[in-house]
Order: sequence, then C-alpha cells, then structure tokens
Amino acid sequence: MWSEGTIGIPDGKDKTKYTVCHYWVKHYEEPSEVYGLNGGKISKLTIKINGTVAANYDRGWDIEPTCKEAELALCILLNNYN
Repeated sequence: MWSEGTIGIPDGKDKTKYTVCHYWVKHYEEPSEVYGLNGGKISKLTIKINGTVAANYDRGWDIEPTCKEAELALCILLNNYN
C-alpha cells in the first residue's frame, strides 16, 4: 500500500516556522528482513524538502537523510508505518 503526506518539522530556534517534508511510503502488512527498512514493513520511501529529495529508500538506501529535518521525518515515518 502507498501512503503520501506531509510532515511539518518545527524550527529549532523559531517555533512558529516549520520545514515541510513531503513523503511517499510503500508499506506492507508483514515486515521483510530482506527488503524492509530496518527489517520492517517499509520497502520504499521518498522524502522531499523544497522539491529536493532529502532521503530515498528503494529496498536499500539510494540517498540517506541529508539533513536533520529529513532524519526527524524518517523517525516519524518509521514509528507510523514500520
């Protein structure tokens, strides 16, 4: 199943500003030790920030998270879908 959405990561200094992370996740009912992210249910994942790919996983890392906002978005997605 594919899921798509956005995650707002608050700025560390100004809590009224957010970095918008747009994501696409392909996840399954059962985890996969071979293809799943961290052996879990996510097999594909893309996170974009300002139109630029900040992380991409397609049964293996193509682009690991490139910034702290992408890392935080990844943590949220792992919690929700993995």
